[in-house]
Amino acid sequence: MNLSATNIRKIADDVMKELGYFLVDFSVRGYDKNRVIEIYIDGENDISADDCSKVSREINNRLRSLIQLEDNYRLDVSSPGTERPLKFIQQFYKHVNRKFELNYKQESETKKVTARLIEVNNEMLKFLLNNNEEITLNFKDILKAKVIISFS
Repeated sequence: MNLSATNIRKIADDVMKELGYFLVDFSVRGYDKNRVIEIYIDGENDISADDCSKVSREINNRLRSLIQLEDNYRLDVSSPGTERPLKFIQQFYKHVNRKFELNYKQESETKKVTARLIEVNNEMLKFLLNNNEEITLNFKDILKAKVIISFS
């Protein structure tokens, strides 16, 4: 069977590039005759159900060439959701003016703060702390960045 995680990942990567999204997370679980493929996508704009459907259809079309008749799989394509930390610099642009819970390294220390993202400039992110102090971080120094959802 050619429905290996490596082959599925390659198909997902190719589809993401062609459709203008990027792959945030990917997992394959189950066994040969009953796989569950989970793909989390994001983009420079918010991801809609239509976006997920479009990606799912394209991946399914390509997976059909790899499967055998007796093979079963379920493909789930969704956005990463708010509970998942941001992994790529491209994800930050659409979150300007939103609050974050940040873990970052500064010299030999790890720091944790809550701050509002006020600017993204290439690999540099500027945040406003609760005490109105601004900090600028290089994306590579951010260990974990999670958007804080606010209903007010």
